[in-house]
Amino acid sequence: MLPSTINIFEKASKKAGKILARDFGEIENLQIKSKSLGDFVTSTDVKVEQSLLETLKYYYPNANYLTEESGSIKGDGETIVIDPIDGTSNFIHGIPHVAIVIGKIVNDQITDGIIYNPILNEFYWASLGKGAWCNNKRIRVSKRQDLVECLIGTGTPFGKRIYPNYYKELEKISKLSAGVRRLGAAALDLAYVSSGKMDGFWEKDLNLWDVSAGVLLIKEAGGRVTEPQGNNWTTKSRDILVSNTLIHEKLLENLTLL
Repeated sequence: MLPSTINIFEKASKKAGKILARDFGEIENLQIKSKSLGDFVTSTDVKVEQSLLETLKYYYPNANYLTEESGSIKGDGETIVIDPIDGTSNFIHGIPHVAIVIGKIVNDQITDGIIYNPILNEFYWASLGKGAWCNNKRIRVSKRQDLVECLIGTGTPFGKRIYPNYYKELEKISKLSAGVRRLGAAALDLAYVSSGKMDGFWEKDLNLWDVSAGVLLIKEAGGRVTEPQGNNWTTKSRDILVSNTLIHEKLLENLTLL
């Protein structure tokens, strides 16, 4: 039986997911706008977000909402964080690596989160103290401890974004690991680490709606979350490094020595 908050998030995301799935692949019918160089929003992003807010506001009428498209909606309760489509560029190009993301934050602590890919029907969820799950299966981070055997995910700079030392980091981690993957949807990358599909992930300049649910998934799956610089990750952090506990220090060592 799902925790009550996750049950609500599932109801909201699966209703909105029907919109995303219906529009997926119909690129010629999408209205696409550029927010900045390399950063896009589609009419589907807007429709999905509106659907999510409609459902969630019914159950959480007094909550604060932080969403990618609408911005901040002030309330006096908990904070609900929403990304209607993580991986919009993938969506536009018909690549099924996309997700709806919802997280709940109480007193700066992430208590519940879901990451839902309606194209592949993967529903990842975590609730504080109740573990991490994909559909009905309990998930855990990998147990690989040698970097040479590990797949590491990342997010590369795009548009006008500049990440100091990033390409040096990429070269170093590429040489030390079994490979680096850039899949284009940070939330799903975190879900993949939480389920052992990838062993680690790092990216810079992310927003809270990108990572809120994924951070809780990683922790509940037995993994570790910090900033790449080694600092503790908080809800105000923009940079993130996640992995299983066996390789985290090795990744930190190689990312902070540059």
